[in-house]
Amino acid sequence: MSAPHAFGELDAYLLREGTHPRLFDTLGAHVTAGGTRFAVWAPGAEVVSVVGDWNGWTAGASPLARVADTGVWEGVVAKVGHGALYKYAVGAGAAQVLKADPFARFAEVAPATASVVWDRAYAWGDAAWMATRRERSGRAAPIAIYELHLGSWRRRPEDGDRPLTYRELAPLLVEYVTRVGFTHVELMPVAEHPFYGSWGYQTTGYFAATSRYGEPEDLMALIDALHQAGVAVILDWVPAHFPTDAHGLARFDGAPLYEYADPRRGFHPEWNTHLFDYGRQEVRSFLLSSAMGWIDRFHADGLRVDGVATMLYRDYGRPDGAWVANDQGGNQNFEAVELLQRLNAALHREAPDVVTMAEESTAWPHVTGTAEGGLGFDFKWDMGWMHDTLAYFARDPIHRQHHHNELTMRGLYAFSEAFIMPLSHDEVVYGKGSLVGKMPGDRWQQLANLRLLYAYLYSQPGKKLLFMGGEFAQDREWNHDASLDWHLLEDPAHRQIQLLVGELNRAYRDQPALHEGDCDPDGFHWLIVDDAARSILVYERIARDGERIVIGLNFTPVPRANVRVGVLAAGIWDELVNTDAVEFGGSGQGNLGGVEATPVRANGRELSLNLILPPLGAVFLRLRRGPRAG
Repeated sequence: MSAPHAFGELDAYLLREGTHPRLFDTLGAHVTAGGTRFAVWAPGAEVVSVVGDWNGWTAGASPLARVADTGVWEGVVAKVGHGALYKYAVGAGAAQVLKADPFARFAEVAPATASVVWDRAYAWGDAAWMATRRERSGRAAPIAIYELHLGSWRRRPEDGDRPLTYRELAPLLVEYVTRVGFTHVELMPVAEHPFYGSWGYQTTGYFAATSRYGEPEDLMALIDALHQAGVAVILDWVPAHFPTDAHGLARFDGAPLYEYADPRRGFHPEWNTHLFDYGRQEVRSFLLSSAMGWIDRFHADGLRVDGVATMLYRDYGRPDGAWVANDQGGNQNFEAVELLQRLNAALHREAPDVVTMAEESTAWPHVTGTAEGGLGFDFKWDMGWMHDTLAYFARDPIHRQHHHNELTMRGLYAFSEAFIMPLSHDEVVYGKGSLVGKMPGDRWQQLANLRLLYAYLYSQPGKKLLFMGGEFAQDREWNHDASLDWHLLEDPAHRQIQLLVGELNRAYRDQPALHEGDCDPDGFHWLIVDDAARSILVYERIARDGERIVIGLNFTPVPRANVRVGVLAAGIWDELVNTDAVEFGGSGQGNLGGVEATPVRANGRELSLNLILPPLGAVFLRLRRGPRAG
């Protein structure tokens, strides 16, 4: 049985102040001796009662009482316990509406919309992970994220093609992620949502794991299993907007409450959703508590905050005349800025071992860090890199020499924030096709381009993210209603792509030079940046102890010989990775496994390597550390 707490004076103070990080301890449904305590914030209501399967869903049968001037209604309903279905009957004037509990821990499986009284505990087994998890997600740590949608990763075709449950997913996902070498998984939203086609990005249950795949404890078991296998879990979280469904947050007490009242601020015309009123302190407490709930109750190692640009700009997605300027005449939403700063400060204070990541697609300054009015995130998605890189790779190689800047432009801003470099679900939906499908040329060239893209991702400074299916070159666009095409792995070409991704993950994880300086300009140095005519790039990644890995990339199907690259150390430089290796489906061209530095000056250095860069290929070279096996 959970330990219910009545809504007290401190709760009321923090709620009104917009700083309450744990409203889930007092609001919502909490089983107590002889019944369940219900509490809900509905300041505009004239009457609130709990309706459910025990009272025939009769409004007024189980009334709640107003708690002074807090806007909160509270009361104990006798003989109601774990598993009971309920809603709130919220009355404003003569009208009463039935609303799901904003703080519900569980909900009926959609399309049903009732909340469920939930009072079970889970015995976690991840204490060792929790004690060390901060270092696993730091800026100097290797972070290779596998982004996935739980409902379409794998399905059961023999059982009506249903999605797997949380507990069915656990052993399969743990085995797969660890075998392919990812360090983190990012789960697309698991909070309760009515419309499956929103992929969870239109949330109604900000504290409830979706019941589509099982009970809350089942999701906890999935996260626990990943933790025990050494894999961090990032949860997508959506504080930007919420759907208009009648049982949800919209006009909760008969008038706009969670949303801005002015539709020019409170309604998003592109998404047909409501935008949170970030200026309302109680809404800030609601969102702070939701974020903390996923960290506290589900042991999430971090949150990826969706739609940050939507929050920051009043005119986002709106034509002229359809938005309201701020009091300085600009388009910035200063209330959202304050909310995000408060959110990050609260999470880092309450749970200093977790990280926050911003999906922010504009040039808003200082998204990461707190200096100069920064928002306080730990990482920001580099959406510009994703756009420019995929635009470049879609070009026929013969034209790439004229668009070399699409690769090199990132050098101007690569360390302005702490970046995550995503190849995310956004780029494989809505007619955009698959990653391999974007690549030009015949089938061999398509796969070679994909291998080159992945080598470029893993060698550039920044943390890595790859959406499911990309790791084995799924040909078709992602479909949330179908499983990934796992049968493709029967084809050697698809297995070879998966093998390369695994090799890149291991190199990235095991070689400090490839990850320690992801967010540090001292960890990166250009060697050849402006050779547009040959469409090649060469640079080196540098570890804190000074060890260097040289990366050479050739973006054309013509092998590039006699590429002279300056190095600082004599000896043999071994090929750590060659994407054109036969084992990865390549043509086997390269440097015969290694090349010796010679006293020929290049790049301002007295020693150099004379490299062959394979067609549509990349090589990673590292100074030999000891006697070579064999």
